[in-house]
Amino acid sequence: MMSRDGAAAEQGSGKIRNWAWIVTDTKSTTDDWKRRFAQMKSSGIDAVLPQIYASHKAFFASDRLPVESEWLEMLLPLAADAGLECHAWMWSMPCNNPKIIADHPEWYVVNAKGESAVDKPAYVPYYKFMCPSREGVREYVRGNVRELSNKDGLAGVHLDYIRFPDVILPEALQPKYDIVQDREYPEYDYCYCEKCREGFSNETGLDAFKLKNEAEVDSWKAYRASLITALVRDNLVPIARDAGKEITAAVFPNWFHVRQKWWEWGLNAVLPMLYHGFYNEEIPWIGEMTRSGIERLPANTPYYSGLFVPHISPDNMALAYRTALDAGAKGISLFNSSSMSDAHWERLSEAVSAK
Repeated sequence: MMSRDGAAAEQGSGKIRNWAWIVTDTKSTTDDWKRRFAQMKSSGIDAVLPQIYASHKAFFASDRLPVESEWLEMLLPLAADAGLECHAWMWSMPCNNPKIIADHPEWYVVNAKGESAVDKPAYVPYYKFMCPSREGVREYVRGNVRELSNKDGLAGVHLDYIRFPDVILPEALQPKYDIVQDREYPEYDYCYCEKCREGFSNETGLDAFKLKNEAEVDSWKAYRASLITALVRDNLVPIARDAGKEITAAVFPNWFHVRQKWWEWGLNAVLPMLYHGFYNEEIPWIGEMTRSGIERLPANTPYYSGLFVPHISPDNMALAYRTALDAGAKGISLFNSSSMSDAHWERLSEAVSAK
């Protein structure tokens, strides 16, 4: 288990570290994973991020969540044998557990039209986000991080969906949902629950439903971002660190659309999702976002550029990798490992060796 001093030393090191997100897959055999992990390691991957909780069932041994399988426990020794770190990838704010929905509907975010995500989630049915202003929600998320942080052999906890719902989707995704978001619309603007509005009023004297100018609107956006920051920085980071684990997060380059000031969170590292195709951009944009993101981060906090593999041909894999590192990234993270063809792995291996 990594000590707190060890985690801090790793955070400040100049070592290149490459990651791969692994979507939940309980059907592949032990031998399948041995082969995949060996290929990842030989291609330059240092750390894997298996998705072990996606808002309902746990894919690890849990005393508090419905358990689908103990997939994480199967992967941990296999990753260690391959020389790979293993970081548990968990969803944070969405919760699709029917019992929680039934027992605590007040935990869920409410949009500016007064609609709860329980009844009218934005975009897709699983967008049932909980609200960070609720102590019950904070304890629920703390409990998930605490349980994972106590797993022997786990290198870290990786937070996903640690945010509010997207008030504006990336440009290339909007046609998929047959919407045009040329501004912030109330049906996608969260959270206006009574706890959020009360907290904002107590802090500023303003009513979130009666904001009169841009400065007041900006203060309301900042208030909601501060709720996420407090949850991560003051609640989740200390739990992981006290257990000797690293804590990282998958975050947005367009942070303002999800109220997510991730550079304030005090994480061991950030893995921004620089999925250029979703923004109708080309590979050079990865470098632009990497540079601007690093400028926001505290010194010595590693930035690992997240790459969306389906938008990168094997012939462009080396270019994407070099673009990220030349812009200051300490490595890349691939979304996701199952999208990588043998040709992708070969080109990545060549790029890593060339660096």
